[in-house]
Amino acid sequence: MLKKERQTYILHQVNLHNRVLSADLSQEIKVSEDTIRRDLAELADQGKLIKVHGGALSQGYHFSVHAQQVYALDEKKCIAQKAAKLIQDGMFVLTTGGTTIIELARALPPELKATFFTVSLTAAIEYMQHPNIEIILIGDKLSKNAQITVGGEAQAKIKQIKADICFLGTNAIDITHGLTENDWEVMQIKKAMVTSAQKVVALTIAEKVNTAQRIQVCDIHGIHTLVTELAPESQVLSAYKKQGLEIL
Repeated sequence: MLKKERQTYILHQVNLHNRVLSADLSQEIKVSEDTIRRDLAELADQGKLIKVHGGALSQGYHFSVHAQQVYALDEKKCIAQKAAKLIQDGMFVLTTGGTTIIELARALPPELKATFFTVSLTAAIEYMQHPNIEIILIGDKLSKNAQITVGGEAQAKIKQIKADICFLGTNAIDITHGLTENDWEVMQIKKAMVTSAQKVVALTIAEKVNTAQRIQVCDIHGIHTLVTELAPESQVLSAYKKQGLEIL
């Protein structure tokens, strides 16, 4: 693989999954980690990603990002419009962070009366724009990479909540491995949310469907509803429907 092709692949993976690890990229592309680190440094110098210890973050995932930098923004807006219809007055709602969750916050009807629990400061700020929503920000250590609170205290607080519905930003999902992550601390937070909600909704652009990361959040039966920008009848989603998931 030529350098330009390699860097194009790296940039796509970063934008798709928000965060990538140098070790994983090294195995996928079959080059040394030193080569990957040099590629990441060059891409960071060009302003195309954010280089962090052990990997890189998407520019579109940064809290100060401009809308035009968000990857697949139109698709995420479509997903948000579908997901917002699942929320009813009086609900207790759990949410993770990420750009699709931000779009969900922006898609909520102004008259909605509900209580939102979130580990994301940026999501909480968006929820504040809705006059009838009560917001509870779950505190603990703030992950600079994932931009959510993580840790044992946050997990314990989440487990005390009996949420009506939980919305998870999705890193990867497939039938065999279920919902997967590339960050151990983020996985622990999502796992706590899955066990604390009556209904679990995975929000994902179609590109992440049938992909997998190394760390499992839950198997496919831990998810009740899958929301993508595709029509529910799409062939890409048929296997998930056969597993009993509601498809939106």
